[in-house]
Amino acid sequence: MIALASDHAGYELKEKIKEYFEGNGIGYIDCGAFSPESVDYPLIAKTACEKITAGECEKGILCCGTGVGISIAANKFKGIRAAVCYSEDVARLVRVHNDANVLCLGGRVTGSETAAKLVDIFLNTTFDGGERHRRRIGQMEGIENCEL
Repeated sequence: MIALASDHAGYELKEKIKEYFEGNGIGYIDCGAFSPESVDYPLIAKTACEKITAGECEKGILCCGTGVGISIAANKFKGIRAAVCYSEDVARLVRVHNDANVLCLGGRVTGSETAAKLVDIFLNTTFDGGERHRRRIGQMEGIENCEL
């Protein structure tokens, strides 16, 4: 199950991603926004991230104007590793190296065809589990106690 959410600037892209999910039999929970009316992306990110951290959803896809604001908000939640992706290589590498569990996209800067490719890569790429990657993820999870 995927937590899917957007603010008003990402609403149209979120709706296109819903169509992609429905056409490909991918289960999702729509965490809002439910119209193009202005909403605050930190609250939308919170709703989606709580679904992930509670175990209701395995991953999330969040959209705002650029993907950046909603990714910053999402990364405030323990256990969330959100990444803004703008290319196929980035979508693959954030899964392989960072085990990212939230894909962030910009509705004002990402077309629906590109978004579908990025979503597909993100959802179908596995974490490589290498020691250096696990170590770095562990450091991020305990960054306040990490020696840099």
